[in-house]
Amino acid sequence: MSESALRPQALRDCVVTALDDLKAVDPRIIDVRGRTPITDFMTFATGNSRRHVRSIAEAVVDAAREQGLRPTGIEGLDDSEWVLVDLGDVVAHVMLEDVRDFYRLERIWTVDESEA
Repeated sequence: MSESALRPQALRDCVVTALDDLKAVDPRIIDVRGRTPITDFMTFATGNSRRHVRSIAEAVVDAAREQGLRPTGIEGLDDSEWVLVDLGDVVAHVMLEDVRDFYRLERIWTVDESEA
């Protein structure tokens, strides 16, 4: 199956299932269509330890591969404090709690238009 054969919403759902299966903490999905040309959805989740972060990220990659997709990129897997999995239409961020609290990326993508 080619990357374009899986609709962005279906890929998003696939990622969410992987996050749930690995008990990711506080998963959040943000629809960024119309705000950026780089992706349609960003997902954010927290792992309880570096091992948990790595396992969650690997589960996201495995779920995508089961759908016939190869990630465009995977960053941070060695350190596993913050792992980014780029699946094209969905970018998944899996972080340790302190890293997620420090960068607060969700806030960047959820700023109210009237505040900008």
